[in-house]
Amino acid sequence: MATKTYIAAIQEALDLALDHDENTLIFGEDVGKNGGVFRATDGLQAKYGEERVFNTPLAESGIGGMAIGLATQNYRPIMEIQFFGFVFEVMDSIAGQMARTRFRFNNTKEMPIVVRAPYGGGTKTPEMHADNLEGMVAQVPGVRVVMPANPADAKGLLLSSVESNDPVIFLENLHLYRSLKGEVPEGYYTTPLDEAVITREGKDLSIISYGGGVPVSLKAAEELAKQGIDAEVVDLRTVSPLDLKTIGASVEKTGRVLVVQEAQRMAGVGATVMAEIAERFILSLKAPIGRVAAPDSIYPFAQAENDWMVKADDVVAKAQEVVNYD
Repeated sequence: MATKTYIAAIQEALDLALDHDENTLIFGEDVGKNGGVFRATDGLQAKYGEERVFNTPLAESGIGGMAIGLATQNYRPIMEIQFFGFVFEVMDSIAGQMARTRFRFNNTKEMPIVVRAPYGGGTKTPEMHADNLEGMVAQVPGVRVVMPANPADAKGLLLSSVESNDPVIFLENLHLYRSLKGEVPEGYYTTPLDEAVITREGKDLSIISYGGGVPVSLKAAEELAKQGIDAEVVDLRTVSPLDLKTIGASVEKTGRVLVVQEAQRMAGVGATVMAEIAERFILSLKAPIGRVAAPDSIYPFAQAENDWMVKADDVVAKAQEVVNYD
């Protein structure tokens, strides 16, 4: 297996998806000749032509509407929202149309659309570029929300998302694009949607996270190990729907839980995980569920970003509290 960056794995997946099915199209703002803001589509227009990889106007609502129209004509659109903070402009297409199509047409029509977008802090982007809005779209019935935490999953989950006949919101952590490398299998492969994975085995505590929170949790787990605390790390991978079977097995194994998310504390994916555990597995718990999340505030300007974001030290401190609870 080759070692690749997170963004290189995504670029390879897009290349393979276009090669695999001639009805797969990629479009969005600057995805053509420029290869996108982060070069995720670099070289793909030159390889597959302007009819399959093309730029759109700066109009997210138009991008979403075009994806819906193309999906009705048996295409498999991969639409890019340049930053997920711009999703508000296309929410009607996502929540009001894509998500409802299968229900509206009594399971006779499909919406095989992938909505790709970067999210998250750590690179000091301008306002509305780093927002973590996964909790909002995870509440929309009829769409999947997938958030890979490493290069191998980024490739395999993206290819699975393109193959899906239902709409998938595929969120890529901005900070991980070039800061994280890992071994990636060669060729075309898929990683199952809707399945969490144990990225570190442990017996004392379950740290449940996703996306950019997973590398932070793994770093914290290594520090906890030095203190004699054996933490298990669960990567949700798909945050809607949740893999309650894997979550429950880890909770029953360790009896102590810490949920970690980069997004604000208010509502969101972490709150849903906590609620499901409290409802389904409360008798397995030996301590109250802990949570590490960003403050309930607007995402700050770049100068305050480092203070606002969740760090491994925060996870370690809360883990100690959960493990030492009597």
